[in-house]
Order: sequence, then C-alpha cells, then structure tokens
Amino acid sequence: MEQIDTRTIQALDAAHYLHPFTDHAALAASGARVMVRGDGIWLWDSEGNRILDAMSGLWCVNIGYGRQRMSEAVYQQMQTLPFYNSFFNTTNVPAVMLAAKLVELAPPGFNRVFFTNSGSEANDTIVRMVRRYWELMEQPERHIFISRNNAYHGSTIAGVSLGGMAGMHAQGGPLLPGIVHIDQPSYLEHGQGMTEDEFGVVAAGWLEERIKTVGPHNVAAFIGEPVQGAGGVIIPPASYWPEIGRICKKYGILLVADEVICGFGRLGAWFGSERMGIAPDLIAFAKGVTSGYIPLGGVLVGERVGDVLTARGGDFNHGFTYSGHPVACAAALENIRIIEEEALVARVAEDTGPYLGAAFEALRQHRLVGHADSFGFVAGLNLVRSKGANVHAHEVFDGDLGVGMLCRAHMFDAGIIMRAVGDRMIIAPPLVMTRDDIDEMIGRITLALDNTVAELQAKGMLP
Repeated sequence: MEQIDTRTIQALDAAHYLHPFTDHAALAASGARVMVRGDGIWLWDSEGNRILDAMSGLWCVNIGYGRQRMSEAVYQQMQTLPFYNSFFNTTNVPAVMLAAKLVELAPPGFNRVFFTNSGSEANDTIVRMVRRYWELMEQPERHIFISRNNAYHGSTIAGVSLGGMAGMHAQGGPLLPGIVHIDQPSYLEHGQGMTEDEFGVVAAGWLEERIKTVGPHNVAAFIGEPVQGAGGVIIPPASYWPEIGRICKKYGILLVADEVICGFGRLGAWFGSERMGIAPDLIAFAKGVTSGYIPLGGVLVGERVGDVLTARGGDFNHGFTYSGHPVACAAALENIRIIEEEALVARVAEDTGPYLGAAFEALRQHRLVGHADSFGFVAGLNLVRSKGANVHAHEVFDGDLGVGMLCRAHMFDAGIIMRAVGDRMIIAPPLVMTRDDIDEMIGRITLALDNTVAELQAKGMLP
C-alpha cells in the first residue's frame, strides 16, 4: 500500500475539506484522523493504529470492510452500464431487480420502491409523497407531520425540520413549516415511578395529545425511528409502538418508519419495524442496503399510498438524477446476497445479538456505568458519577464537563470507536461480529472505562 504522509493529508484536509458536524477550528488544531484501510470489523489509520469499528462506519457497514465480492459486483456493472437515468420512461436491470428484492424482504403490504441517494433524501421524498397523497385524497389540509424531540431524520432542510435535534434547529434559519414534535420515549428521562410498559403507553399517548392540539383533520403523518439512533440509542418499551399504531389508525394518519439505521439486520430483522410491532405505511431506508459501500437510499411505499399515487396521481414531480443508479443498485443486490448467504439477520436475532446484550448488561457492574441496554446490534451505556437505588436515582455528571467526550478519547486510545452522545456511549457494530469479536470489544470498552475513571479521579471529578 502506498505510504501516506499524515501531516500533508491533515494540512490539505484543514485547508480544503469541510466535514459534516465538525468544529473546523478545533479540527485544524488537532488534525484529522486519516483512515486508510478496512478489513472485517477493523480499520487502520495512517499512523498504523488498528481500531475496532464498533460503529460500523456510521451505522452502515453491516457486512464488514474489504468484501471482494462487492468490488467485483460494482466493477462488472461499471463495465456494463455505469449510469443511465430513470427519467423519460426508462429503467435499468439492477434497479428493477433491487426493487423486486426489497419488496420481497419488506413487511407485508409493500409493493413499490422509490430510490434516492441517502436517508436524508428518502425523508425529503416522504414529505413530498405524503403531502401529495393527501392532496389526491382531497384533504390538502392534512399537511402536518408529527415527529419527536431528539429524533434524527437527516440534515437537509426537510430532514432537519422532521428531526428534533435542538442544535440543528438553532442553525440555518427558518425550518420547514408544518412539522411539530412530541417528547422521545426515553424511560431514563421520563419514566420515574412507572414500569417500562406503563411508561410506553404514556409516551405513546403524547402523540394523541398533540393530534388533538393541532386538529386531527390537519395531521398527515407521524414519523419515528424504531430505535432512535443518533439521539443516543433510545430503545422504547415494548408497549410503545403498538400503541402508536393504534393511535395512528384511530385518527387515520399515516405512519412512517425511518429505518435508515434500523434496517437490513441491525435489530435482528430485515426491517426493525418487524421486531417493534410497527405496521408502517412508508419506510425510509439507506445505509445498510449497500453496507455503505456505495451511496443509496429510498422509500418503501405501502399499498395505501402507492395505489393512490399510481392510479390517480399523474406525474409525481419529484426525483433525482441518480435515482436507481445501476452501480449503486448492483452493490445493494450483492450486499443483500451476502447477508442472506451468511444468515446475518438470524445470527443477530438468535445468537450474537443476545450475546452482545448479555455482555452489555454485565457492564452495569462497572462503577462508571449507571445503565446499559441493547437491542439487536445497537447498544448504549450511561456514564454516572455515582449510583443510586435505581436508574432514576443515579447522580449524573454536569453536562459541561464533557465526560462523554473524555471517555470517547480513551476509547480511541484503547483501539475502539465508540460514539458519545452527551454522557451516553453508544455502539452499532458490523453484523459479521462473532462472539469472540464481542468479547474483544467488551474488553476494550472496559479498559477505556477504567482509564476514564483514572482521569476523572486525577482531575478531582470523581472520589
């Protein structure tokens, strides 16, 4: 492999490359970490450090890095038809075959797919598609979307507006109108004095309260991630989603599942909706559909919406140059073949997912961990200053101390990538992880937690 001059790349990076979600002055001062190679669950940077990628890139590299079959599938399609658009009554074979395959894998009632380039674009498409549906149903006043605080639905203007991230809402001027929010179903934050199942019903009831506030005749759809990912792996109680579905059905509003993170095996099913008891009308997907090897996203369209759009809608004036890109679709087809052949979905559901869950549960014994939970191949733990009688009685750190970011730095030093969301540390590992890999990961996490304790004690932040 070609020798990389780290300092030169860092200088060019600081001078020319604007990164997503980055303080560029701080990055220029420290220098970016330069990733140069990946294989399986491992990454190597330009300094030769071998790092266990417990975040699957960005929730997406489900089949792991370095798959030769993916390179070959992409190469063959580039040699055959590198690109043609899907406008002007034209199609291509990979896009058609992928649409048919996704319908086969989807929950019952999904017969159509609209392709985009990302999850953000998928959610933008959903906004336009839902509002067009209600226009065709002669109820154009139904234009309001209800979402949740701390939800993440992308960073385009529609995605930011749908999401409930305060830091994103604070930048960039007016948001898209017609979008309102309810609280997230976080038992740690809101569930004091209730069992988890009791809280799930209460949290779902916030949706009905908001529907009544804005007027049922004005509400188009409710959108939510089966498990909130970027918000900190917020796993709702089992009672939550069935009650959400009942409320949506009661008021006739559409139910949208944002499966950009949760799809393609992440929760132990092809789509997280299946495990959470969600019966959505629309599903946004991206990330795991190609395991991140090539950008691709889309919307699975249920019969309720799809039948109206196709039978009564005329032109749907929406789309992208790269919708149904043949190379991206070829990559997705090969990715799905690998997931099927290696039975990764069943493995996460029946073997490695429960094993990861038990290992994460054991981390609760660490003095710094107040709560740890998981679902399939997502997991999170909360850092606390001291422990009380239950999860609602723990003493938390002052948020200004940035304990999560201190811990994240120790994770890198221990050779593992783990994300910090405030003082909650989260993972979403590649689905190809074995039990031995999970043991290795937990060992590195434990080492980083121990080193975090030592630093906090040295700074007088822990007794």
